[in-house]
Amino acid sequence: MRKSTVPATPNIQVIERMFTLIDVLASREEAISLKEISERTGLHPSTTHRILNDLAVGRFVDRPEAGSYRLGMRLLELGNLVKDRLNVRDVAFQPMRELHKLIQQPVNLSVRQGDEIVYVERAFSERSGMQVVRAIGGRAPLHLTSVGKLFLAMDDAQRVRAYATRTGLAGQTRNSITQLPVLERELSKARQYGIARDNEELELGVRCMASGIYDDQGKLVAGLSISAPADRLDEGWLPKLQATTQAISHALGYKESHANT
Repeated sequence: MRKSTVPATPNIQVIERMFTLIDVLASREEAISLKEISERTGLHPSTTHRILNDLAVGRFVDRPEAGSYRLGMRLLELGNLVKDRLNVRDVAFQPMRELHKLIQQPVNLSVRQGDEIVYVERAFSERSGMQVVRAIGGRAPLHLTSVGKLFLAMDDAQRVRAYATRTGLAGQTRNSITQLPVLERELSKARQYGIARDNEELELGVRCMASGIYDDQGKLVAGLSISAPADRLDEGWLPKLQATTQAISHALGYKESHANT
């Protein structure tokens, strides 16, 4: 019996052509005719038709009407899988380390859970001079922390009042914000400037500044904060902090246009 001469694996050229076709379809919101796709890719119409039909079988391409094509739902399904598996902690870890090397103070990543923030990662060293550093998994009230204020600032006035009622705005130091009007003014500043601060409100002797991390939908999903002894918090760190959270947000798919939506 003669061996088959048909290759056991797909031709690389076919895969390259497939990617080229997908890129062309991605460049337009509406469906594109076979003729235009062929012209834009430089592929023969019969070759273009054959590959597009194969992609349609796998739902990577749709045919809304005869002779026209657009990207298919299978790509959306796969994209959502990637998004769900994109962990903010994994994305943030290396940028956090780099920021810590620049400032030599603890950098904390935290997320909101109900009425508290939870610390999920940190970059620090023993030389930072911080005697108290919130452990990973530690929790703190939203209104007493810089990142917590960022999350509260995303809520409307009614939700903020409901939070104040539920928690009683309990304080932990003499600097803690325990009055709703004071908190509302603080949240207004956070909305205006996109940053928030903790002025020894959670722990005496410790001040923090925070900037938010946003996902591909423009939603605040986490915050990065710098903690330092109260007399050593340097305003010069703020641009570095914001550049770091911006880089993490972009890695999660955030685009500047979301800020205006």
